Amino acid sequence: MPEVVDGYPDRILPKNEEATKELKKRTLTNLYNMRQAWLDFAHKALDQAVAEAYGWGEEWSDIRLNEDEILSRLFKLNQKRADAEAKYKDHGKEVV
Repeated sequence: MPEVVDGYPDRILPKNEEATKELKKRTLTNLYNMRQAWLDFAHKALDQAVAEAYGWGEEWSDIRLNEDEILSRLFKLNQKRADAEAKYKDHGKEVV
């Protein structure tokens, strides 16, 4: 079921051929390639929020975490989660 208001189209419909050509240029790839300042800011804010959620906020802010360290920590968290899930399944319980 589409998430639209009755009487409105499911997606943006171009009003003419020129608008059709312009809409075809509006892709995520093109958006990221333009490197708009607002998009960079949004990514930085999201990165900071995620770091805070994992409890890495201060290390992230001080630029003490590089990509390898982040991936290593995420891998360890994933392993811990998988181990916990396996233990629950072994006891007949399902992890939500």
